[in-house]
Amino acid sequence: MTSLASTTDEPQYEGFDPVLLQRLLDGKYATLRDQIRAVQCRPDFAPVLGLSRDAYRVKVMEWARAVAAAGLSVPGFPAEYGGQGDPGANVAAFETLGHGDLSLLIKFGVQFGLWGGAVQHLGTKLHHDTYLCAIGTLELPGSFAMTESGHGSNVQQLRTTATYDPQTQEFVIDTPDAGAQKDYIGNAAVHGQMAAVFAQLIVAGESHGVHALVVPLRNKKGKLQPGVQIDDDGQKLGLNGVDNGKIRFDHVRVPREALLNRYGDVSPEGVYSSPIENPNKRFFTMLGTLVQGRVCVGAAAVSAAKNALTIAVRYGNRRQQFGPPDQPEVPILDYRSHQRRLLPLLARTYALHFAQQELAARFDAVFTGRDTAERSRRELEALAAGMKAQTTWHAMETIQTARECCGGAGYIASNRLGELRNDMDVFTTFEGDNTVLTLLCARALLTGYAHEVGDPNPAGLVTFVAAQAVETVVERLHARQIAQVIADAVPSRDEKRDLLERAYQQELFEWREGHIVAAVATRFRRRLSRGDDAFAVFQAVADHAAAAARAYVDNFTLEAFSSAVDACKDPQVRAVLGRLCDLYALSSVEADKGFFQEHGRLAPSRTKQVTREVNELCAELRKDAGLLVDAFGIPDAVLAAPIGLSTGSS
Repeated sequence: MTSLASTTDEPQYEGFDPVLLQRLLDGKYATLRDQIRAVQCRPDFAPVLGLSRDAYRVKVMEWARAVAAAGLSVPGFPAEYGGQGDPGANVAAFETLGHGDLSLLIKFGVQFGLWGGAVQHLGTKLHHDTYLCAIGTLELPGSFAMTESGHGSNVQQLRTTATYDPQTQEFVIDTPDAGAQKDYIGNAAVHGQMAAVFAQLIVAGESHGVHALVVPLRNKKGKLQPGVQIDDDGQKLGLNGVDNGKIRFDHVRVPREALLNRYGDVSPEGVYSSPIENPNKRFFTMLGTLVQGRVCVGAAAVSAAKNALTIAVRYGNRRQQFGPPDQPEVPILDYRSHQRRLLPLLARTYALHFAQQELAARFDAVFTGRDTAERSRRELEALAAGMKAQTTWHAMETIQTARECCGGAGYIASNRLGELRNDMDVFTTFEGDNTVLTLLCARALLTGYAHEVGDPNPAGLVTFVAAQAVETVVERLHARQIAQVIADAVPSRDEKRDLLERAYQQELFEWREGHIVAAVATRFRRRLSRGDDAFAVFQAVADHAAAAARAYVDNFTLEAFSSAVDACKDPQVRAVLGRLCDLYALSSVEADKGFFQEHGRLAPSRTKQVTREVNELCAELRKDAGLLVDAFGIPDAVLAAPIGLSTGSS
């Protein structure tokens, strides 16, 4: 665990114990996190600058094997296959690894989360007995072959085929054209021996939609299997320790048992069956079992933001510049302009941490079977999509701001911010493009029945919303909206409320979400009633729908942060978290003050008060900034940025 002591040449802070705050942040998986930190702190995990791509890939594979050897790779697997049956621990492990090398993180995620997760969640006992133990030890490196050159987000339209041959009781896997080749597939270019391949399942001439099959890629000596062609994707903007590749299949035959058949099976005679009769519901159920990837990516993005802020805040405490006439220079974090750049991002990072913590708890409840409600599963999928988008966009903004706040020092490779920015960039588009995921979240928010949409295309969505969702939305929001109509009509009522009153802050967030959702529903109904084309209606409301999803995630985040503050038992820690929560809430209102003004909720004089309060909160929290990043608990050996170490270097 990292030392939390400040160096003698830095400002000394009082007010709360960062060790207690770190324990709160680490939560129920503190022991697992400490075990992972201990492995990451080993000398053989030290980052090496200037490695060639091939050498870097070898190093990352060595690190992945070391994590597996320590028994930390698959806590979510059942105990009989080397795990602990704890899906939430998977998220915590991924989040903690996110403080170190991100190529290792992605290698870890592909092998144990995606490849292993596909076998675990889509397969049955035969597949578990055959593969899970070898996946968990990394004896069997594998890939998750879903994305194609021509299709990423629109998974239902993948063009790889798996055609059943009843004469041989085999599936024939084929890539019909260049657009159907599997692309950007992690572990494919060098290390993968097998893959979970997503393909259109064709039985007796009929397509039953996308299913996953286990397909061999290489033998243990690395030689490609007959009919399999793999090309290296080559140098990327970041994550060059991961061997991404393109995969093509030329009539590759696999046995009938290769089908991961939890949700769809084919008899030896060639008869398809499924426990889920509706093909669209079956498809979404299969994809829903893989929601872990989005939950984990969001958690790792928050970790990356913590890294960047730790470096930038510590540098801001040490780097001195200018000062009063004839007086010593002062730390740059003493300047309001610097505080304004970093501290709202710090508050939002804490907020997203607690939101991710709540999301992970819901994920664990659903996937352990403690919460079996279909509504809970739908809400989890929507929230995971929205959170993944918000956290990864936040991480990119935070890393870039931190780089600029460190000046030239932030541009030096050894200080990691450039590498962090390049590696994090792709997080905004993998596991789902952020804009598409935001709209997916909006769809679920609008209808409340994401999986009941008979057709995922825009026309089907609009038709469904037109038929059912407007009434659902209006009913759900009715009580809240009545209260807000009064507030809309008399915005001056807000002038008398205390900006630091948590209930008032939550009212503002709830009002914004409800206002946007109701507006989208109204636009749906109005345009369809005048006979507009369904696709055109979808195009016309997409911007509002995305705004509704963002407001929904913001509201969820504030609720999670508020709950964490209320549950904190140490009064000093609770006090500093409360101030951070205020800063998150009010800086969010300030950033969207145009909306609040345009829609009559806040007068200009009120938004000016918000700005003044944000300034005061930044000044107040400045003295605690060093301890707040210390509480992230990132060991110096893992952070590995000379300007950001707790032992001090500038």
